[in-house]
Amino acid sequence: MNAFIILQTDVAQQAVQAAAEGAEELRMPFFEVAQKGGWLMLPIVLLSVLAVYIFFERFFAINKAAKLDMNFMNRIKDYIHDGKLDSALALCQSYSNPTASMIEKGIHRIGRPLNDVSTAIENIGKLEIYKLEKGLPLLATVAGGAPMIGFLGTVMGMVRAFYDMSHSGNNIDVSLLSGGIYTALVTTVAGLVVGIIAYFAYNVLVARVEKVVYQLEATTTEFMDLLNEPAK
Repeated sequence: MNAFIILQTDVAQQAVQAAAEGAEELRMPFFEVAQKGGWLMLPIVLLSVLAVYIFFERFFAINKAAKLDMNFMNRIKDYIHDGKLDSALALCQSYSNPTASMIEKGIHRIGRPLNDVSTAIENIGKLEIYKLEKGLPLLATVAGGAPMIGFLGTVMGMVRAFYDMSHSGNNIDVSLLSGGIYTALVTTVAGLVVGIIAYFAYNVLVARVEKVVYQLEATTTEFMDLLNEPAK
């Protein structure tokens, strides 16, 4: 029984050692692989850096825009009921987010027809949303453009491979084809990886912007209801 256990242990150790040796053989230096992809790897890498920058910059900006004191509208309501419009404006100016900007514009329009107030608030809301969406079209372009550049590298690599094949005559060597095929595969993988990451990043940001839009719409409705209360 002990001999059987020892035999199993030896087999397991040999399997682990063989797997480690195989992984070591398959390990390829990143920069060496990138160089094999040719000059097309440069725009792909630049697009990846751009996508990462846009995502994190917009992510934190959108998160900041979504933050608002839960008692903000209650305090605005109290100030307006008490006729303290200056205090309400000062409260709005103490916050740097789209909701406060919209309410500030609405307070400036108090006394005018409600349609004018609503239009002014909506215009400010559109401007604020436009600011939040800054960079998103570029991120979407990266999501679509990076795979296309990768596919371009695929075509160029295959053209190179067949070109080398046509000039080799009857002495076709695998090494003649490996360079072109290597370029084709590396650029395709790199382009797809960057494109997929940019695609998911874009959708995450769009979802967060839509959340802010819903918040702005809810606040606008609450503010307009507040202006209608004295008329009841």
